[in-house]
Amino acid sequence: MNAHADSGTVLDRILDARRLEVDHRKRVLPEAALRYGVKAATPLRDFPAALARDSLNIIAELKPASPSKGILREPFHPVELGQTLEAAGAAVLSVLTESEFFRGSLKNLRDARNAVKIPVFRKDFIFDPWQVWETRANDADSFLLIVAALSDELLRELISLGREIGMEPLVEVHTAAELDRALAAGARIVGVNNRDLKTLDVRVETSFELIERIPEACIAVSESGLRTNDDLVKLRAAGFDAFLIGESLMLASDPAAALGTLLGGPELPV
Repeated sequence: MNAHADSGTVLDRILDARRLEVDHRKRVLPEAALRYGVKAATPLRDFPAALARDSLNIIAELKPASPSKGILREPFHPVELGQTLEAAGAAVLSVLTESEFFRGSLKNLRDARNAVKIPVFRKDFIFDPWQVWETRANDADSFLLIVAALSDELLRELISLGREIGMEPLVEVHTAAELDRALAAGARIVGVNNRDLKTLDVRVETSFELIERIPEACIAVSESGLRTNDDLVKLRAAGFDAFLIGESLMLASDPAAALGTLLGGPELPV
């Protein structure tokens, strides 16, 4: 069901663990129950519109840990973080729900979304239609698809299912070849991840190298390694509509103030 080679990369290890967990959860909670949950879900919020505003649109990411940095924030309070980041100007919240490598949860997603009015995006490793139904049943407004983890056929299927339920997914790429695959599958929101998920190396230059290949009709999102207002201004001028920022906010003593600085407010004292 996926296109990655069994090479033992970080992405491979995460996907292997995720498959085991999803297989277990599917046995406990059948798709029919999730479909019923979708009918009872709260109304969708407009994720694409939040990213397409004429401003520095930041997707502020809530994640307790990461494979590259370990624990990022402890204690971790998704409600408080979500509310303060919304008040500081976040356009969207991204909530990590992968449990083993990022220490996230669907409960964090639900709690954060119940506490804010902006759209909430599920960040996870999604490779099964069951997970798309699970995403909406837990009130998320959109979800991530990683091209490197999916075959072309499955990528198209998951994009189509998301739209059927009302969610436009963010389709993440890291290379020109992955971008071509995303566009061929019909992606309308393209995220360029400056972090190579196989090595965890970060190059902001990746965004600048790929932006010219992203059609004007697509919403373009730059992800990872963005640390200053100058970074965002330059990427905005290059053609990006939105920016996903996680680690720098989670590591900040005052995430809301750090977000304000990214949006052009005064620099924080060192």
